[in-house]
Amino acid sequence: MMFEDGQIQSGRHRMKVRVYFEDTDAGQIVYHASYLRFMERGRTNYMRLLGTAQGALIQSVSADVPGFAFVVRSMSIDFLKPAILDDVLDVETVPEVVSGASISLLQECRRGEVLLARARVKVAFISGGRAQRIPRSLRQAMELGERS
Repeated sequence: MMFEDGQIQSGRHRMKVRVYFEDTDAGQIVYHASYLRFMERGRTNYMRLLGTAQGALIQSVSADVPGFAFVVRSMSIDFLKPAILDDVLDVETVPEVVSGASISLLQECRRGEVLLARARVKVAFISGGRAQRIPRSLRQAMELGERS
């Protein structure tokens, strides 16, 4: 089993998630909103693993852009096959485009080789309630993560 936060290889972040009872509906099938939580964990862990000095990176960005945050601007998701109680899922996050103020990501949930759900997510960088350019230090870390 991989480390809890997963790992980045060849520009792809991968992590494992076990399906618990709380993730399912009355039929013990994964409730659709649970996939959103799994994918959020994938995005969060991807950001965490971008660099060894993640805390310093966040501090340097905070100094330039106080009160910054990444927010989901849009998401399109296809549910293809069900996951069930106690499955171990692979959640994959791949940055597709890092632009001025946003990042477009492809996220997939699989059980082994079987694709269960696929989402395209656009995340915006904001400060003071408005979209801002992603600071250079953070952009470089993401671009380096794309190549690793």
